[in-house]
Amino acid sequence: MTDPNIGRLLADRYQLMELVGRGAMGRVYRARHVLLDAPVAVKFLSQTLLNQKMRDRFKREARACFSLGQKSQHIVQVLDYGVSEDEVPFYVMEYLEGRDLSAIIKREQMPLPRFLNLAHQICLGLQAAHQGIAVDDRMCPIIHRDIKPSNLLVTQDPEKGEVVKILDFGIAKLLQEDQGQTSHFMGTLAYSSPEQMEGKELDNRSDIYSLGIVMYEMLTGKMPLYAETHSFGSWYKAHREQVPRLPSELNPNLKIPKALELLVLQCLGKKPGDRPQSVGDILRSLEPMEHRYRPGRAISRRIETTLSRAELATGTDGGDGDELDEGATGAAVEGAAARFVDPDTLCRLQSWPKNKPVAEIVFPQLVPTSHSPLATVWVMLPQRTIRSLQVSTHPTSVSCRTMGALSPHPMMLWLTVLYVVQDDSGERRPKWLPCYLDLKQERSVALARILSDRGRYRVLFFALEEPQNCAHVAKITLSSAQCEAIRGWIERSAEVPATQASLSKNQLKQELERLKPQIMLTLESQNGGVAVD
Repeated sequence: MTDPNIGRLLADRYQLMELVGRGAMGRVYRARHVLLDAPVAVKFLSQTLLNQKMRDRFKREARACFSLGQKSQHIVQVLDYGVSEDEVPFYVMEYLEGRDLSAIIKREQMPLPRFLNLAHQICLGLQAAHQGIAVDDRMCPIIHRDIKPSNLLVTQDPEKGEVVKILDFGIAKLLQEDQGQTSHFMGTLAYSSPEQMEGKELDNRSDIYSLGIVMYEMLTGKMPLYAETHSFGSWYKAHREQVPRLPSELNPNLKIPKALELLVLQCLGKKPGDRPQSVGDILRSLEPMEHRYRPGRAISRRIETTLSRAELATGTDGGDGDELDEGATGAAVEGAAARFVDPDTLCRLQSWPKNKPVAEIVFPQLVPTSHSPLATVWVMLPQRTIRSLQVSTHPTSVSCRTMGALSPHPMMLWLTVLYVVQDDSGERRPKWLPCYLDLKQERSVALARILSDRGRYRVLFFALEEPQNCAHVAKITLSSAQCEAIRGWIERSAEVPATQASLSKNQLKQELERLKPQIMLTLESQNGGVAVD
């Protein structure tokens, strides 16, 4: 049966496009904000719950989610609230594309750096909720009560990499606040704390128990507890009596720090007092592990190794004249010999930044030298993708294109396109590496100016499997038309007032999607290595 809501215009601005979720409490639609031409998600209260008490709770849920979304980027953001013409409450959320954590756990083994990155983000979102929101001039903690992999969405950000969003805040807690339902169990059997199964009053430590189950799954791909049947009684017995095995006992090949195993098992303590007492305690326990297992070594050590193995060039880079300055790139570089490192060797000596996740991301970077900074793009990819690029003889393996938007906010899209084998099929496919430069920010303007003046940049490739060292460097030359266009955008941007940068960024994203087929035709037909504007 066709959904009558599809195509409906809600509140004169939200056009419902597709039903993407349905549950006992309501329905969620993918929609389009027709005024901004932007995707959103719209959640309706279920038709079976249209009494005043549930309307009030639904409104409180929307308010709570709005406040939490303002506090943390790791909680889904609520953008609007309203009541439809047929008197059904709804609220509007950001539309998120990604995979929930359960799909990732089922299909992929999770390396330790990735686990630490995702677990850290989940903790930040939970911490913001547990710290509370202001309600009637007092802080009211929010307990999620249903932390599980399917409520943790992993999205991809071009600059930040994987970003975790916690979904479905509010309803379970608001329902349990009702005096007539405090003895009723609400949650997911496999992820509920013992006290939650018993219908007791909950605090933040119940979420910590659920988080412990999620972290155990992330590390092992298996549940820490098993019930004989999927019944309340079987799961109640499992949560109350079973003792989880150490993750390393399930798989001796797992390389898990002992401190991390103990932390996860502590989260699974049967009594709230046996667990970490706050998410902040978990974050503090994870911090030394993040520092230890985060990729990156001092550049000075790699310079010593490189100098001992290779004869270094002295500025033979096609007239660049770039040299490494002492103290360049934020690392301690010792010795006068380092000043004779040529630009490509300098790029190969770079470390993946400690503040960046080990994930498939791309970002622009200025690499300082004694002459002038190098314009570079840093990207992390699977090792096989990088190897495909290294052995490719195709003239358009790496290409560049630039686009600019001066209204409503000056913004430039600096696009690198790879044309490489990305999977086991052997077929060459495009890999899009967009970087967005806000031309009202001094650093971005400096980078754009260097790009236009020098007419070239380098792409630094880092492998997901071995992220410490730069695996490959590609040098790309811009056309004179591209350089001239960038200079024009810089000059005209000074006359344009700053507004909302996100609007221009979204505009450029949409333009890129529209132009992708045309760009690919250009890449296929050209003889050189650069796509000309």
